[in-house]
Amino acid sequence: MAVPASFSLSSDPFASKSATSTIFGCAAPKKGNFDHTHFTFFTAFRRNQGYTLKASMGPPGFTEKLNNKKLNTLVDAEDGCDIFNDLKDREKLIYTVYGRKDIDHFENLAKVQTPKFMVIACADSRVCPSTVLGFQPGEAFMIRNIANLVPTFESGPSETNAALEFAVNSLLVENILVIGHSCCGGIRALMSMEDDDVEKSFIKSWVIGGKKARTKAKAAASNLSFDEQCTHCEKESINHSLLNLLTYPWIEEKVANKELSIHGGYYNFIDCSFEKWTLDYRGTKLEENGRIAAKNKIFWC
Repeated sequence: MAVPASFSLSSDPFASKSATSTIFGCAAPKKGNFDHTHFTFFTAFRRNQGYTLKASMGPPGFTEKLNNKKLNTLVDAEDGCDIFNDLKDREKLIYTVYGRKDIDHFENLAKVQTPKFMVIACADSRVCPSTVLGFQPGEAFMIRNIANLVPTFESGPSETNAALEFAVNSLLVENILVIGHSCCGGIRALMSMEDDDVEKSFIKSWVIGGKKARTKAKAAASNLSFDEQCTHCEKESINHSLLNLLTYPWIEEKVANKELSIHGGYYNFIDCSFEKWTLDYRGTKLEENGRIAAKNKIFWC
């Protein structure tokens, strides 16, 4: 699947529309590694005398159960090695592609990071920002949560506003980008909730922060199907998060002084299209009913 590559960090950081051609796939497992792992694990079992003593002292049938447990554990270990050997091979490939030629770059990153972007994205496994936008190490400070929501300043401490504080006040990022996406399960959960829903759930307690976006989406798309309403809310919730960013005094001050720009982005992973827009601060202050004014809209696929 072709995806947009890393864009240049110019006055318009989203100017590049070129596509990257390399996507890492799964490497074939190496049989030799499994044989070695099997031997090491089995030897460790044989050396553990506690298992033998416990089996001999147990009731009839216990030894057979324990042996079966050993076998199952051994199979589980091999399966786990299958997964992690694949990850190991990918890491080696990344080092081959980047590490050798960029060793000076990584040595500098070890001393200091100066990312231009703070990215708030969904935790969904299908929409990794580095894959979608081609961010390289050191280019973007990221936080990912369910439905890419930004809580208000008044909501109190969370990992999201802690990351915002560090990115804006310590790293001095120049751009905050909130990225939503198609088929978002968090937004679907939000849209499925009833107003009087009292069921205790970490997910519901989190996504309820997007309640205003849900209300607007249902009002604007009331004549559409539920799936289409969810799509509408996926985009509305991004704008809702952009407004919530302005509730942080140190963010609004920097935006007002043109030291910081706030952007929204929407990725449709089905057709690989990406929409981006920038919050117009002065225009937004003139808007009513919690709307935002947007500028510099870009669409690429």
